[in-house]
Parts: sequence; structure tokens; C-alpha cells
Amino acid sequence: MRFLLTNLFVVVILLWSQPLPAAFAEGDLDTASLALNGESAILIDAKTGQVLYEKNPHAKLYPASITKIATGIYAIEKGNPEDIVTVSKNARYEEGTRVYLGEGEQVKMEKLEYGLLMHSGNDAATAIAEHMSGSTEAFAEELNHFLQETVGVSETHFTNAHGLHNPEHYTTASDMSKIAAYAMKNPTFRKIVGTNRLPWDGAEWKSELINHNKLIRDYEGATGIKNGFTDQAMHTLVGSAKRGDTEFIAVTMKTSTSNLAYKDITKMLDYGFEHFETRQIAKSGKIYTVTEQTENGEARVRYSPMEDVFATVPVGEEAHEHVSADGVLEIAAGPLTVSYPLHRLDPPAAKKERQVQAAGAENPDEQTTPSIGWYYALLFVWLGFNLFLISFTIVRRKRKRRMRNRDLHRKVYE
Repeated sequence: MRFLLTNLFVVVILLWSQPLPAAFAEGDLDTASLALNGESAILIDAKTGQVLYEKNPHAKLYPASITKIATGIYAIEKGNPEDIVTVSKNARYEEGTRVYLGEGEQVKMEKLEYGLLMHSGNDAATAIAEHMSGSTEAFAEELNHFLQETVGVSETHFTNAHGLHNPEHYTTASDMSKIAAYAMKNPTFRKIVGTNRLPWDGAEWKSELINHNKLIRDYEGATGIKNGFTDQAMHTLVGSAKRGDTEFIAVTMKTSTSNLAYKDITKMLDYGFEHFETRQIAKSGKIYTVTEQTENGEARVRYSPMEDVFATVPVGEEAHEHVSADGVLEIAAGPLTVSYPLHRLDPPAAKKERQVQAAGAENPDEQTTPSIGWYYALLFVWLGFNLFLISFTIVRRKRKRRMRNRDLHRKVYE
């Protein structure tokens, strides 16, 4: 009995002392209530990129017209808004949603960007692609390179500018959140996707563009971004909203109906605003002083952020700062932990040669200290203690058995 109680006590201590996760994971807060309909989804902080919720975020799916987020930001950054684009026959007869461009019509690039992002014009997408790259195929190659090298995505491959179905045209919710976050940092892109209505005076179509993204009209603080649909992709939607200094971006993909896609985005945005906020942690120019080991002993070294530092913080939680000896600003708040490299202001001093190299480390200057080594040490102590108790119990039982046999032997002969 004492053996069992002792073991139970040790197990409780081990479980209680298990190290906490360093980053937010689904389940740390009440995410079960989201119950999303999309096959894949993600919620991020637009400023920091912190992932706050995800569901199959790396599943490769067809994006449909949210492809135009990538086309739009590429056209804005790499194109000239004053360029006059001549609409080809190919663009004129493009399938799907159109802004009814006429063959041979000449339109300013800026106007096409509005038709692309507000009204989801496939003809506008093809006209932009042909003007910038000569063909939709060449444009897709250049767009993919831009997304990989400039935006930093790795799970996306586009074959056209509009998102009409192609088996090799795919992305992930994770990549789309990164593309959207990158695009929303551009003021021209933000202005276009945040515009509700715009008069359209075309050669063959005179009307008023009404933004296809219903969030702009129906959700408090909505700032964008884009919806999409094809039979193969089903309904896709990327939404964003800002309240105060906090802005979130949510993505849902392969949802059965448009209504359910908007419910998914609304649930994620509501969850974000209820539980998190974006907080400025440090300003550019702020000086941090840390101690560094050198050949001559310790030296004081100064670090500073290259730009203002923001962090995603659970509502009501304090953010705790710590600067490591190698100039990394670590911020911990509730279940969230993030790191930002700082700029060194002082020239590097000669470091002491490390005496021990971590097993398997490629760089001898990179020694790894296990953050949970103490936990395993405690585990080994527990195992050793159990072995001792087992051995002690066996020896004690054998001794009792010998004593009983000796007593029986005496009684027989008496």
C-alpha cells in the first residue's frame, strides 16, 4: 500500500511539472465551439502572423477566385497603374464572372485591378496577365516565383491569374493567409478590397461594381478580402477585420455553401477578437543591454529593434520580455511565445571557445541545451527510486520467508 501511494505521489509531481508548450496550440483556449464547415481553415494575426487557430492548414486544395488576391498584389507591386491595357479576344471571352470588357477596349491597369478584386472579373485577370507577361502561362510562372521568393510561401502552385479550375492550380489555407497578410500591408490593395461600391464605365458595360465580399457590409470592422467558387474548389473565402490596433485574417476552403463559408470566417474573427489583441512591445530605437561571455570575461552588449515590435497577446494577459545573450527578444504571454531577433549595436567581441559540442550539431558554435532536461532527470530519479523499492520489497519478503521456515523447524523438533 505504501509502495502504491508513493508511486502515485511521484506520478502526480511528474505530471504537474510537465513543461508547458512554447506556442499556442488548438485546444489551449476554447476552439471546440468553432465547429467549422470548411475542410481547411486558419486564423492569424495580420500584423504579427501568429497562428491562433488552424484546421488542416496544409491540405492542398483548389482556391478558385481567392487566387486573385495573389494576382492583385502582384499587379499592384510590379505593374504601372497608369498603363493602358488593350483587351484581347482571349480576355474578352474568358469564362466565368466578368466585368464585360470589350475586345480591343483600352482600360487603365488601375481600373482593371478594381474589376479584378471587387467584382472578381476573370476577363480583367486575363487582361492583366497578358499585358504584364505576354500570356497567362508566362504570368503564372512569374507569379509563382514572386510568391515563393517575395511572400515566402511553399505550398502553392498557380497556373492562371483568375483561379478557374486546373488540376495543377492549388494552394493551402496556411499559404493563403500569408499571401493575404502580405497583400494587406499594401495601402493600394487595402483600399481596393475595402471598397464597397464603385461606378463602372466600360465600353460595353456601364454599371456599378458592388464588392462580392459580403463581410465589407455585414461584419463590424471588416477590411477585406476575397471570396471564390468553382465546382471543384467549392466555396472559398478569405476575410479580414480590424478593431482598434488589432486585425485578423481568416481563411476557409472547400466549404459546401457560401453561407457556411461566411459563418466560418465570422466564427474565427469573433474568436480572435474575443480572446486576443495585438500589442506593441518595443519601439524602434529602444536599447536592450545584455551580458555576453568573451575571452576576457563578461562584456555588456547593446541590442535594438530595427522596427517597432508587436506581439499577439491573450486578452487580459501580461506580456513578459526577455532578451537572450545572443540578442533575441523573447515575448511570453499566456500560451503564446514568440521571438524577434534584435540588431546588434556594438561590434562583436571574441567569444570563448565552447568545450562541449552538442551531439549531431553541424556547427561547433551551436550548442544546444535541452530546455526540459530537468524533467528527464526527475524521471530517471523516479525510475531509480522504483527499482530500489522493488528490490527492497523482494529482499524483505525473502527474509520473512526464511524466518517463518526457521520458526516452523523449531516447533517440529520441540
